[in-house]
Parts: sequence; structure tokens; C-alpha cells
Amino acid sequence: MSQKRVIIFSGGELQPRFIEEIQPSDFIIGADKGALFLISHGIHPDIAAGDFDSISPQELDLVRTKSRKVVECDPIDKDLTDTELAFELAIREQPDFILLVGGTGTRMDHTLANVQMLSHALQHHIQCAIMDQNNYITLTGSKIEVRDLGFKYVSLLPMTPEVTGITLEGFQYPLNNATLKIGESLGISNVLIAPSGKVSIEGGLLLVIQSRD
Repeated sequence: MSQKRVIIFSGGELQPRFIEEIQPSDFIIGADKGALFLISHGIHPDIAAGDFDSISPQELDLVRTKSRKVVECDPIDKDLTDTELAFELAIREQPDFILLVGGTGTRMDHTLANVQMLSHALQHHIQCAIMDQNNYITLTGSKIEVRDLGFKYVSLLPMTPEVTGITLEGFQYPLNNATLKIGESLGISNVLIAPSGKVSIEGGLLLVIQSRD
């Protein structure tokens, strides 16, 4: 049975090569100027969402014309960021996996908020990842397989004050029933020594970040 996927293109760091991540069966959501990015590369989003304050009125007309559905919100009187709105719409699709592209960039507040949204997906039993040019970020509350995606490093960072029972298989620096607390750097810059590795934990939430310089 094939995996149901939703890919969100947000308004952060976007590059044309990210279009290659799209599979024919994917449900595509464009958040704000992420929708314009998709359309400019010949992709018609299933949903375009946001306040669209980062694009011109002419570009918004194009988004409205080329998107299958548009969900607009007021740029001032709103409780969700454009990316969070797109994320909520993605969860409603009840996918197996959500990939967020363009969720990082120069705005650290938006980047951190988007990373924290990974826990919202876990609450709905949905696997989720954030991808940019130099990072692939996932979150686990139990166990996860880390595939070699071409990134040099794999780092582990606690999302909760403490993560317990951390065990690694297939890594240069193995761990067995280890504990990580926020502020500790023990889990930084590990390396896969196999095509894939396994990360399992017993308690807490653990960020798994594949990265390169």
C-alpha cells in the first residue's frame, strides 16, 4: 500500500530542485509565496493558503487562477502563520507523511515555530519532516529509521527537557540507553556508517537533524 503524502511549499528558502521531491500522487499545498513558487514552476497546488501579503495583487490573481482551491485569511486579524495554516490543512488530509519545504530561512522565529510544529504532526500519528538545502529535520517520540540522504552529519537534539533510553544502530558513535537533556551537545555531528541507521528512545521527543555545511 502506497504512502499518502502531503508536501507543503512555504515562503522561506526555496530552490527549483525542491520541485523534484514531488511525486505524482502527492497532495500539494502552497503557503503564501510558496504557492507562487509552485505555479512559476508549472505546478498547480491542490490548495493555496495564507494572507498572501508577500506577493503582488497581480501575482495573487495568478495564484487564484492556477490553484485548485484557495484558502485566504486576513493579514492582520489572524491567529496562525501562513505555514501553520497550511500545516493544519495538511493534517486534515490525514496523510501518512508531511514534508515541509521552505519552512526555514532568515526569520529564526518562523523557523523555530515550524520545527516545533513537528510535534503537532506526531500527536496525530503523522510522520513529518522539514527540508532545506542543508538540512533534513524529523522528530520522534519512539523510533525512526534514518536513511542516508546525502547529508554528512546526523545530530540528535532534545525537544523536551529530557530524552531517555536513546539507542543508536548504524552510527559511527553508538549510544545505548543514553539520556540527553536540553543544552547538552553529546548528540551533535554523528555519522551514518550504513545506508540507514536506527534511532530509538523510551521517553521524550527527539529531533533528528541530518545536515551539511
